[in-house]
Amino acid sequence: MDQFGRHIDYLRISITERCNERCLYCRPETLNGWRPKPDGMTNQEVLRVVRVAAALGFRKFRLTGGEPLVREQVPELVAGMAAIDGVHCVGLSTNGTRLAELAKPLKEAGLRTVNVSLDTLDPQRYRRLTGGELESVLRGIHAALQAGFERIKINTVLLRGKNEEDIWPLIQFAAEHQLPLRLIELMPVTKKEVLDPSHFLSVAEVMDRLRQRETLVPLPQLRLGHGPAKYYRLEKTGAVVGFIGALTKLDFCDTCNKLRLSADGKIRPCLGHHGEIDLREALRPEVGDDALRTLFEQAMAVKPRTHDFRDSYQPCRPMTAIGG
Repeated sequence: MDQFGRHIDYLRISITERCNERCLYCRPETLNGWRPKPDGMTNQEVLRVVRVAAALGFRKFRLTGGEPLVREQVPELVAGMAAIDGVHCVGLSTNGTRLAELAKPLKEAGLRTVNVSLDTLDPQRYRRLTGGELESVLRGIHAALQAGFERIKINTVLLRGKNEEDIWPLIQFAAEHQLPLRLIELMPVTKKEVLDPSHFLSVAEVMDRLRQRETLVPLPQLRLGHGPAKYYRLEKTGAVVGFIGALTKLDFCDTCNKLRLSADGKIRPCLGHHGEIDLREALRPEVGDDALRTLFEQAMAVKPRTHDFRDSYQPCRPMTAIGG
């Protein structure tokens, strides 16, 4: 429990800063002065952190990056996490490009849920937005469906002037495959220019556009995972769409239940706040778990009431360095 009465039981763990794509809002080509580092924590160090966190009441864990599946031995790491007492769910956030080969071994290792980033279904536009190939992502999604994960969600970042016309095709794709689609407002994590009206597209505006096509039926009791999305069902297509309005929803942080751990071993109590607590000294073999436990407790104690994104936030590390 943090100082605002929120039950903190969800840890997102970045296992690499490396990525095989270069998304405009995450790791843009214009970003200077940063180069990806070797993976900071070993599998054994990650498992040690998870054991301590689980003993403190953390129940849900998600592997992120960078792109987590460019790291070696991820299925082995998942298996180790799933075997720890108190761990209820291990999930993964990925761009999907390596899922085709890894979906089955990840499922067999104990991975329960997968979130796949997909901002367009147009191959050329996908290449412009990410530098990658759409076909590899689609193969990954189909492999994940075949593997039988408990839940697969599609994440789409709203980009004015870049993928607005893709929203409806993505809704149809999600409905066809019976996958929930989450539409996410841009956040100024990597660069503040994303909040300029020429880039930023609010969930409210998108909802108004969708209402011109269909009735949006609220699903207030639906919880698909552990995040802040508000879900609706589109009456005709049957698509389930979640809206994540980090910038425009003033109550967005009221029920936040998560901490983040960066690939270089730093706890970040809030994505939109620069405060971090370094675990690296406490991860040395000769240091006991009490030191790790104390640092986690400190992180929960200083978790802010709300993010700073609306208050002239100045990015200092790209999203790939913080962890998604």
